[in-house]
Amino acid sequence: MNVNIPFRRLEDYSASILSAAGLPEEDARLVAESLVDANLRGVDSHGISRIPIYAKRLQLGLVNARPNVRVVQENGSALVIDGDNGMGQVVMQRSLELALERLPSARTVSVAVRNSNHYGSGAYFAKKAVVANSAIFLYGNAPSTMSAWGGRERFLGTNPYTFGVPAGSREPMILDMATSVVARGKIIQAERLGEPIPEGWAVDINGDPTTDAQAALAGSVLPFGGPKGYGIALMVEVMAAMFSGANSGPEIGDLYDDLDRPQGVGAFFTLHDVAAFQPLDQFGRRMEHLFEAIKHSGPENREVLIPGELEARAARRNEEQGITVPQAVIADLQKLSPDTRSLAEEPTGTEDSDGVRTDGAMADAATRK
Repeated sequence: MNVNIPFRRLEDYSASILSAAGLPEEDARLVAESLVDANLRGVDSHGISRIPIYAKRLQLGLVNARPNVRVVQENGSALVIDGDNGMGQVVMQRSLELALERLPSARTVSVAVRNSNHYGSGAYFAKKAVVANSAIFLYGNAPSTMSAWGGRERFLGTNPYTFGVPAGSREPMILDMATSVVARGKIIQAERLGEPIPEGWAVDINGDPTTDAQAALAGSVLPFGGPKGYGIALMVEVMAAMFSGANSGPEIGDLYDDLDRPQGVGAFFTLHDVAAFQPLDQFGRRMEHLFEAIKHSGPENREVLIPGELEARAARRNEEQGITVPQAVIADLQKLSPDTRSLAEEPTGTEDSDGVRTDGAMADAATRK
Protein backbone atom coordinates (compact mmCIF):
# COMPACT_ATOMS: atom_id res chain seq x y z
CA MET A 1 0.00 0.00 0.00
CA ASN A 2 1.25 3.49 -0.87
CA VAL A 3 0.60 6.61 1.20
CA ASN A 4 0.62 10.26 0.08
CA ILE A 5 2.64 12.39 2.48
CA PRO A 6 3.20 16.20 2.39
CA PHE A 7 6.75 16.92 1.29
CA ARG A 8 7.50 19.18 4.27
CA ARG A 9 6.51 16.35 6.58
CA LEU A 10 8.93 14.07 4.73
CA GLU A 11 11.71 16.65 5.03
CA ASP A 12 11.18 17.07 8.78
CA TYR A 13 10.95 13.33 9.39
CA SER A 14 14.01 12.56 7.25
CA ALA A 15 16.07 15.32 8.84
CA SER A 16 15.27 13.99 12.33
CA ILE A 17 16.59 10.55 11.34
CA LEU A 18 19.81 11.94 9.91
CA SER A 19 20.29 14.21 12.89
CA ALA A 20 19.83 11.25 15.25
CA ALA A 21 22.47 9.41 13.20
CA GLY A 22 24.97 12.17 13.95
CA LEU A 23 24.62 14.91 11.34
CA PRO A 24 24.44 18.51 12.58
CA GLU A 25 20.91 19.86 12.25
CA GLU A 26 21.69 22.19 9.34
CA ASP A 27 23.43 19.44 7.36
CA ALA A 28 20.68 16.94 8.17
CA ARG A 29 18.15 19.39 6.78
CA LEU A 30 20.23 19.87 3.61
CA VAL A 31 20.52 16.14 2.93
CA ALA A 32 16.83 15.56 3.70
CA GLU A 33 15.81 18.40 1.41
CA SER A 34 17.94 17.03 -1.44
CA LEU A 35 16.43 13.55 -1.09
CA VAL A 36 12.85 14.77 -0.88
CA ASP A 37 13.51 17.02 -3.86
CA ALA A 38 14.28 13.88 -5.87
CA ASN A 39 10.98 12.34 -4.73
CA LEU A 40 9.16 15.53 -5.67
CA ARG A 41 10.60 15.30 -9.16
CA GLY A 42 9.53 11.66 -9.44
CA VAL A 43 13.07 10.29 -9.18
CA ASP A 44 12.34 8.00 -6.23
CA SER A 45 15.54 5.97 -6.75
CA HIS A 46 17.50 8.96 -5.40
CA GLY A 47 15.00 9.92 -2.72
CA ILE A 48 14.24 9.03 0.87
CA SER A 49 14.75 5.30 0.26
CA ARG A 50 18.47 6.12 0.60
CA ILE A 51 18.14 7.29 4.19
CA PRO A 52 18.62 3.89 5.89
CA ILE A 53 22.01 3.32 4.22
CA TYR A 54 23.04 6.93 4.83
CA ALA A 55 22.20 6.56 8.52
CA LYS A 56 23.97 3.22 8.75
CA ARG A 57 27.19 4.55 7.25
CA LEU A 58 27.08 7.53 9.60
CA GLN A 59 26.57 5.28 12.62
CA LEU A 60 29.41 3.00 11.53
CA GLY A 61 31.73 5.99 11.29
CA LEU A 62 32.25 5.47 7.55
CA VAL A 63 31.20 9.07 6.86
CA ASN A 64 32.55 12.13 8.65
CA ALA A 65 29.52 13.89 10.14
CA ARG A 66 31.46 17.14 10.64
CA PRO A 67 33.87 17.43 7.71
CA ASN A 68 36.32 20.24 7.10
CA VAL A 69 35.54 20.82 3.43
CA ARG A 70 38.43 22.91 2.14
CA VAL A 71 40.25 24.15 -0.94
CA VAL A 72 43.57 22.28 -1.16
CA GLN A 73 44.70 23.78 -4.46
CA GLU A 74 43.71 26.93 -6.34
CA ASN A 75 45.15 28.08 -9.65
CA GLY A 76 43.24 31.03 -11.07
CA SER A 77 39.64 29.86 -11.34
CA ALA A 78 40.52 26.16 -11.01
CA LEU A 79 39.90 24.65 -7.57
CA VAL A 80 40.62 21.26 -6.03
CA ILE A 81 38.47 20.60 -2.96
CA ASP A 82 38.90 17.89 -0.35
CA GLY A 83 35.58 16.79 1.13
CA ASP A 84 37.14 15.24 4.27
CA ASN A 85 34.89 12.16 3.78
CA GLY A 86 31.76 14.19 4.46
CA MET A 87 28.23 13.45 3.33
CA GLY A 88 28.16 13.91 -0.43
CA GLN A 89 25.43 16.56 -0.35
CA VAL A 90 27.28 18.53 2.33
CA VAL A 91 30.52 18.42 0.36
CA MET A 92 28.80 19.37 -2.89
CA GLN A 93 26.87 22.24 -1.28
CA ARG A 94 30.04 23.72 0.21
CA SER A 95 31.93 23.23 -3.07
CA LEU A 96 29.16 24.98 -4.99
CA GLU A 97 29.20 27.87 -2.50
CA LEU A 98 32.97 28.26 -2.94
CA ALA A 99 32.55 28.30 -6.72
CA LEU A 100 29.69 30.82 -6.62
CA GLU A 101 31.78 33.14 -4.43
CA ARG A 102 34.38 33.30 -7.20
CA LEU A 103 32.00 33.43 -10.17
CA PRO A 104 31.38 37.24 -10.26
CA SER A 105 35.09 37.92 -10.87
CA ALA A 106 36.19 34.72 -12.63
CA ARG A 107 33.01 34.35 -14.75
CA THR A 108 33.89 30.65 -15.29
CA VAL A 109 34.98 28.38 -12.43
CA SER A 110 36.12 24.75 -12.54
CA VAL A 111 36.03 22.60 -9.42
CA ALA A 112 37.42 19.11 -8.83
CA VAL A 113 36.18 17.35 -5.67
CA ARG A 114 37.74 14.36 -3.94
CA ASN A 115 37.28 12.38 -0.74
CA SER A 116 33.49 12.61 -0.85
CA ASN A 117 30.46 10.31 -0.84
CA HIS A 118 27.24 9.74 -2.78
CA TYR A 119 25.76 13.21 -3.36
CA GLY A 120 22.29 12.13 -4.45
CA SER A 121 20.59 13.78 -7.39
CA GLY A 122 22.75 16.18 -9.39
CA ALA A 123 19.61 18.08 -10.43
CA TYR A 124 19.28 19.46 -6.88
CA PHE A 125 22.59 21.31 -7.27
CA ALA A 126 22.00 22.21 -10.91
CA LYS A 127 18.87 24.09 -9.89
CA LYS A 128 20.90 26.11 -7.38
CA ALA A 129 23.44 27.03 -10.04
CA VAL A 130 20.70 28.10 -12.44
CA VAL A 131 19.20 30.46 -9.84
CA ALA A 132 22.56 32.27 -9.91
CA ASN A 133 22.15 32.75 -13.70
CA SER A 134 24.90 30.29 -14.47
CA ALA A 135 25.13 27.12 -16.51
CA ILE A 136 26.59 24.04 -14.82
CA PHE A 137 28.22 20.88 -16.12
CA LEU A 138 28.49 18.30 -13.29
CA TYR A 139 30.19 14.90 -13.47
CA GLY A 140 30.31 12.30 -10.69
CA ASN A 141 31.78 8.83 -10.50
CA ALA A 142 30.27 5.88 -8.68
CA PRO A 143 31.06 2.33 -7.45
CA SER A 144 31.77 -0.31 -10.09
CA THR A 145 28.49 -1.69 -11.37
CA MET A 146 29.09 -1.67 -15.14
CA SER A 147 31.71 -3.46 -17.21
CA ALA A 148 33.73 -1.70 -19.87
CA TRP A 149 32.39 -2.31 -23.38
CA GLY A 150 33.70 -5.75 -24.36
CA GLY A 151 34.88 -6.46 -20.81
CA ARG A 152 33.69 -9.07 -18.32
CA GLU A 153 34.23 -7.57 -14.89
CA ARG A 154 32.34 -4.64 -13.40
CA PHE A 155 34.64 -1.65 -13.59
CA LEU A 156 32.85 1.66 -14.14
CA GLY A 157 29.98 3.13 -12.18
CA THR A 158 26.72 4.44 -13.58
CA ASN A 159 28.63 7.75 -13.54
CA PRO A 160 25.95 10.46 -13.66
CA TYR A 161 26.14 13.55 -15.83
CA THR A 162 24.15 16.71 -15.07
CA PHE A 163 23.65 19.90 -17.05
CA GLY A 164 21.60 22.91 -16.05
CA VAL A 165 21.00 26.27 -17.73
CA PRO A 166 18.49 29.12 -17.23
CA ALA A 167 15.91 29.65 -19.96
CA GLY A 168 14.41 33.10 -19.49
CA SER A 169 10.75 32.92 -18.46
CA ARG A 170 10.58 29.18 -19.06
CA GLU A 171 11.56 26.40 -16.68
CA PRO A 172 15.34 25.91 -16.76
CA MET A 173 16.73 23.01 -18.74
CA ILE A 174 17.91 20.35 -16.29
CA LEU A 175 19.44 17.21 -17.78
CA ASP A 176 20.34 14.68 -15.09
CA MET A 177 21.15 11.20 -16.30
CA ALA A 178 23.13 8.07 -15.56
CA THR A 179 25.43 6.75 -18.25
CA SER A 180 23.87 3.33 -17.80
CA VAL A 181 20.52 2.39 -19.35
CA VAL A 182 19.04 3.11 -15.92
CA ALA A 183 20.30 4.38 -12.57
CA ARG A 184 21.26 1.43 -10.36
CA GLY A 185 19.15 2.96 -7.62
CA LYS A 186 16.04 1.98 -9.60
CA ILE A 187 17.15 -1.65 -9.56
CA ILE A 188 17.86 -1.43 -5.84
CA GLN A 189 14.39 0.02 -5.30
CA ALA A 190 12.79 -2.77 -7.38
CA GLU A 191 14.68 -5.41 -5.38
CA ARG A 192 13.56 -3.87 -2.10
CA LEU A 193 9.93 -3.84 -3.26
CA GLY A 194 10.12 -7.35 -4.72
CA GLU A 195 9.38 -6.14 -8.25
CA PRO A 196 10.89 -7.27 -11.59
CA ILE A 197 12.89 -4.92 -13.79
CA PRO A 198 12.36 -4.34 -17.53
CA GLU A 199 14.39 -6.28 -20.07
CA GLY A 200 17.49 -4.50 -21.28
CA TRP A 201 18.40 -2.90 -17.96
CA ALA A 202 20.99 -5.41 -16.76
CA VAL A 203 22.66 -8.81 -17.06
CA ASP A 204 23.26 -11.39 -14.35
CA ILE A 205 26.61 -12.62 -13.06
CA ASN A 206 26.96 -14.87 -16.13
CA GLY A 207 26.34 -12.00 -18.53
CA ASP A 208 22.85 -13.18 -19.45
CA PRO A 209 19.93 -10.73 -19.71
CA THR A 210 17.70 -10.74 -16.61
CA THR A 211 14.49 -9.18 -15.29
CA ASP A 212 15.25 -10.32 -11.73
CA ALA A 213 16.39 -7.31 -9.69
CA GLN A 214 18.42 -9.40 -7.25
CA ALA A 215 20.27 -11.14 -10.10
CA ALA A 216 20.85 -7.79 -11.75
CA LEU A 217 22.44 -6.37 -8.61
CA ALA A 218 24.82 -9.33 -8.52
CA GLY A 219 25.58 -8.83 -12.20
CA SER A 220 26.06 -5.62 -14.15
CA VAL A 221 23.97 -2.74 -15.43
CA LEU A 222 24.28 -1.96 -19.13
CA PRO A 223 25.54 1.30 -20.64
CA PHE A 224 23.03 3.28 -22.66
CA GLY A 225 23.77 3.25 -26.37
CA GLY A 226 26.28 0.42 -26.10
CA PRO A 227 29.85 1.63 -26.78
CA LYS A 228 28.71 5.28 -26.86
CA GLY A 229 27.39 5.12 -23.31
CA TYR A 230 30.54 3.34 -22.22
CA GLY A 231 32.65 6.09 -23.78
CA ILE A 232 30.73 8.83 -21.97
CA ALA A 233 30.92 6.90 -18.67
CA LEU A 234 34.69 6.69 -19.09
CA MET A 235 34.84 10.42 -19.87
CA VAL A 236 32.95 11.16 -16.64
CA GLU A 237 35.36 8.87 -14.75
CA VAL A 238 38.32 10.85 -16.05
CA MET A 239 36.77 14.20 -15.11
CA ALA A 240 35.59 13.10 -11.65
CA ALA A 241 38.58 11.01 -10.57
CA MET A 242 41.68 11.89 -12.59
CA PHE A 243 41.30 15.66 -12.24
CA SER A 244 40.48 15.49 -8.52
CA GLY A 245 42.66 12.63 -7.26
CA ALA A 246 39.55 10.75 -6.08
CA ASN A 247 39.14 6.98 -6.06
CA SER A 248 38.42 5.43 -9.44
CA GLY A 249 36.63 2.31 -10.70
CA PRO A 250 36.92 -0.64 -8.28
CA GLU A 251 38.73 1.59 -5.74
CA ILE A 252 35.43 3.27 -4.86
CA GLY A 253 33.61 1.85 -1.85
CA ASP A 254 30.13 0.55 -2.63
CA LEU A 255 27.44 2.51 -0.80
CA TYR A 256 25.56 -0.64 0.23
CA ASP A 257 28.07 -3.48 0.24
CA ASP A 258 31.37 -2.06 1.49
CA LEU A 259 30.52 -1.35 5.09
CA ASP A 260 34.14 -1.37 6.17
CA ARG A 261 35.53 1.59 4.22
CA PRO A 262 34.65 5.09 2.97
CA GLN A 263 33.61 5.56 -0.65
CA GLY A 264 36.17 8.14 -1.78
CA VAL A 265 33.86 9.42 -4.51
CA GLY A 266 34.94 12.22 -6.84
CA ALA A 267 33.15 14.95 -8.78
CA PHE A 268 33.98 17.69 -11.23
CA PHE A 269 31.87 20.67 -12.21
CA THR A 270 32.17 23.91 -14.11
CA LEU A 271 30.07 27.03 -13.60
CA HIS A 272 29.65 29.52 -16.42
CA ASP A 273 28.23 33.00 -15.82
CA VAL A 274 25.74 33.38 -18.67
CA ALA A 275 26.19 37.16 -18.75
CA ALA A 276 29.90 36.72 -19.51
CA PHE A 277 28.92 35.33 -22.92
CA GLN A 278 25.58 36.92 -23.81
CA PRO A 279 23.42 39.67 -22.27
CA LEU A 280 21.20 37.84 -19.82
CA ASP A 281 17.88 39.06 -21.25
CA GLN A 282 18.97 38.27 -24.80
CA PHE A 283 20.11 34.79 -23.77
CA GLY A 284 16.78 34.21 -22.05
CA ARG A 285 14.80 35.24 -25.11
CA ARG A 286 16.86 32.98 -27.36
CA MET A 287 16.39 30.03 -25.00
CA GLU A 288 12.63 30.68 -24.99
CA HIS A 289 12.63 30.74 -28.79
CA LEU A 290 14.72 27.57 -28.95
CA PHE A 291 12.35 25.72 -26.64
CA GLU A 292 9.31 26.97 -28.50
CA ALA A 293 10.74 25.80 -31.80
CA ILE A 294 11.52 22.40 -30.34
CA LYS A 295 8.01 22.09 -28.90
CA HIS A 296 6.53 22.77 -32.37
CA SER A 297 8.81 20.31 -34.13
CA GLY A 298 6.70 17.24 -33.41
CA PRO A 299 3.39 15.93 -34.75
CA GLU A 300 0.16 17.46 -33.45
CA ASN A 301 -0.78 14.39 -31.44
CA ARG A 302 2.53 14.03 -29.59
CA GLU A 303 4.27 16.49 -27.30
CA VAL A 304 7.99 17.11 -27.61
CA LEU A 305 9.54 17.54 -24.17
CA ILE A 306 12.51 19.55 -22.95
CA PRO A 307 14.92 17.74 -20.57
CA GLY A 308 13.68 18.26 -17.01
CA GLU A 309 10.15 19.22 -18.07
CA LEU A 310 8.49 16.02 -16.88
CA GLU A 311 10.29 16.26 -13.55
CA ALA A 312 9.24 19.89 -13.09
CA ARG A 313 5.61 18.93 -13.71
CA ALA A 314 5.88 16.06 -11.26
CA ALA A 315 7.31 18.42 -8.63
CA ARG A 316 4.40 20.85 -8.97
CA ARG A 317 1.90 18.00 -8.75
CA ASN A 318 3.58 16.36 -5.76
CA GLU A 319 3.88 19.67 -3.92
CA GLU A 320 0.10 19.92 -4.07
CA GLN A 321 -0.92 16.28 -3.64
CA GLY A 322 1.90 14.95 -1.48
CA ILE A 323 4.58 12.41 -2.35
CA THR A 324 3.46 8.82 -2.81
CA VAL A 325 5.62 6.63 -0.55
CA PRO A 326 5.52 2.80 -0.56
CA GLN A 327 4.64 1.21 2.77
CA ALA A 328 7.95 -0.70 2.72
CA VAL A 329 9.89 2.58 2.62
CA ILE A 330 7.75 4.03 5.41
CA ALA A 331 8.47 0.97 7.55
CA ASP A 332 12.23 1.31 6.95
CA LEU A 333 12.20 4.95 8.00
CA GLN A 334 10.03 4.41 11.07
CA LYS A 335 12.55 1.88 12.43
CA LEU A 336 15.16 4.64 12.46
CA SER A 337 13.13 7.66 13.49
CA PRO A 338 13.28 9.26 16.95
CA ASP A 339 9.72 10.42 16.18
CA THR A 340 7.36 7.89 17.75
CA ARG A 341 4.48 8.87 15.48
CA SER A 342 3.86 7.05 12.24
CA LEU A 343 5.23 8.87 9.21
CA ALA A 344 1.79 8.55 7.64
CA GLU A 345 0.17 10.08 10.73
CA GLU A 346 -0.96 13.67 10.42
CA PRO A 347 1.25 15.88 12.63
CA THR A 348 -0.35 18.09 15.24
CA GLY A 349 -1.65 21.28 13.67
CA THR A 350 -2.31 22.08 10.05
CA GLU A 351 -0.17 22.65 6.97
CA ASP A 352 -0.40 25.66 4.74
CA SER A 353 -0.41 25.54 0.95
CA ASP A 354 3.38 25.16 0.94
CA GLY A 355 3.24 22.12 3.17
CA VAL A 356 4.55 24.06 6.17
CA ARG A 357 3.12 22.93 9.49
CA THR A 358 1.56 25.53 11.76
CA ASP A 359 0.79 24.23 15.24
CA GLY A 360 -1.56 25.87 17.71
CA ALA A 361 1.11 27.90 19.47
CA MET A 362 2.44 29.27 16.20
CA ALA A 363 -1.08 30.16 15.05
CA ASP A 364 -1.74 31.96 18.35
CA ALA A 365 1.51 33.89 18.07
CA ALA A 366 0.68 34.90 14.51
CA THR A 367 -2.74 36.11 15.66
CA ARG A 368 -1.22 38.23 18.43
CA LYS A 369 1.10 40.10 16.02
